[in-house]
Amino acid sequence: MPSDASSATKTAKAAKARANVTSDIREAILRGDFVAGQRLVEADLTEQFSASRGAVRSALLELAAEGLVERIANRGARVRIVPLDEAIEIYEVRMAVEALCAAKAAERIGAAEAEELRTIGSDMRVAVAGGDIMRYRQLNQRLHQRIREISGQRAASDVLERLRAQSVRQQFKVATMPGRPQVSLPEHLAIIDAICAGDADAAEQAIRLHLGSVMEAMRRASES
Repeated sequence: MPSDASSATKTAKAAKARANVTSDIREAILRGDFVAGQRLVEADLTEQFSASRGAVRSALLELAAEGLVERIANRGARVRIVPLDEAIEIYEVRMAVEALCAAKAAERIGAAEAEELRTIGSDMRVAVAGGDIMRYRQLNQRLHQRIREISGQRAASDVLERLRAQSVRQQFKVATMPGRPQVSLPEHLAIIDAICAGDADAAEQAIRLHLGSVMEAMRRASES
């Protein structure tokens, strides 16, 4: 019979394999490798990600709990389609939580962190001026991530990460709208200025104005 140590090692390896394939499929969905509504066939995923059938099945169950995947009776799984009204609700929650993080970040920010945010802002200007939408989008995500980290609000950060995953497709659609970077750049710079100045009220207001602008753009994108 296998030793307890051997069994524990096998269990740990299996858990790591499940975590790895879950992360890989999640990132593929967030990158847009799988489109909304696309079926996720276990056999195909097993081959694509070099994982066991059990690990893939476990990953799909976890991603379903996160709201990225939906299970359909007798048809397996597919990438979940998030309708506009639900996406707006998600952003309304994000607005409240990100406003809290921005305010806390303004209260906690140090000189080195302020310099980092200003550098991100400068890089965003360069990306917009050069028409590099993907680079601007990456910097956008980095800015919001650093604000969460600086805020020290771990529970809020966990909530925002899950909400971001559910609304990533709407984010991508808005980010690639013609002229959108020119609109959102000054919004992001205002957020940076307020946080770096240590003005919690202004930081909270700047986040709310920005996310309100995103929601309005989402509505326009849906209409078009």
